[in-house]
Amino acid sequence: SPGNVIVELRWPDEMDADVDLWVEAPGDVPVGYSNKGGAVFNLLRDDLGHSTDLTGLNYEFAYSRGVPTGAYTINVHLYRNKQDVYPIPVTVAVSVKKSVEDSAKQILSTNVSLGKEGEEITAVRFRLDNEGRLVSGSVNNLPRPLRSKRVS
Repeated sequence: SPGNVIVELRWPDEMDADVDLWVEAPGDVPVGYSNKGGAVFNLLRDDLGHSTDLTGLNYEFAYSRGVPTGAYTINVHLYRNKQDVYPIPVTVAVSVKKSVEDSAKQILSTNVSLGKEGEEITAVRFRLDNEGRLVSGSVNNLPRPLRSKRVS
């Protein structure tokens, strides 16, 4: 179907930390900083914390082509934390834009805390039906590593 799934990751702007977003769409490879594009998702902004950042915002997001039916996994990974201040609170929001004309509607938002460098947390897993709607009862945060999965 046309449209997009939009996944946004935010962490406090005053924290000089590199938090990475990892997303996996149905039938696709995990997408994140070391693999910025799959068949479905593209990572559009890889934020490295305060280095080379003119906006002052700590923000990453991924955008899909189409709204595939099936299971999605959204992970966050703490790549580096120069300040060594913990925990790092992270907010993940998921929106669906069903067509070019439609505005994006947020379907999920969740908060997680990162406690050490190298930690990867599954923020949320969910399913979308063939209309791009959240499948009732499908939302969970059962751990599913994405970053460490090697693309075969």
